[in-house]
Amino acid sequence: MNGEKVAQPAYFHLHLVSDATGETLINVGRAACAQYSNVVPIEHVYPLVRSMKQLERVLAEVETNPGIVLYTLVDAEIRTRLKTRCKELGVPFLSVLAPVVQLFQAYLGGEPQPRVGGQHALDATYFKRIDALNFTVMHDDGHMTEDLEDADVVLVGISR
Repeated sequence: MNGEKVAQPAYFHLHLVSDATGETLINVGRAACAQYSNVVPIEHVYPLVRSMKQLERVLAEVETNPGIVLYTLVDAEIRTRLKTRCKELGVPFLSVLAPVVQLFQAYLGGEPQPRVGGQHALDATYFKRIDALNFTVMHDDGHMTEDLEDADVVLVGISR
C-alpha cells in the first residue's frame, strides 16, 4: 500500500451467523466495533441457522449487503458452504470460536465435542432457577400466601 491511508467508510455491514442464539457473536462483534467509534456498524443477526436453506437466505443478504461475516456454526457442511460463498463474494469471514477452541485443543489434547449452544445447557440447575423465578412471580405482592412455607426466603416490606 506504499504507506497510503485507506479512507474508512462511515458505516459497514456486520453479519453475525449462528446456529444458536447468536449472543456470543453479538458480544464479540460489538466489542470489536467499539474499537472503531468513527464507523457505524449495521448489524445483521442470523440466529438458529441450522439448515442449508436458512444459510442460503443469509448468503443472499451478505451478497446484497457485503461486509464482515462472523460466525459460530457447528455443522461442518454449513460452515464449509458459508466459507466457500464468502470467498466467492470476496467478503472477509471469521469463525469466532475456532481460534479459542484450537488453543484449548492444543493445551488439553483430544478432540472437542462440538455442541450447538453448549454454554446454555438446560440441566437440573437451570430448571431449578426457572422454578424459583416462577414461584417468586406467582407470590409477588402477597399473592398465593398459602404455600409460602415452601420458600427458602421470604422478604416482607413496602411494595414498589
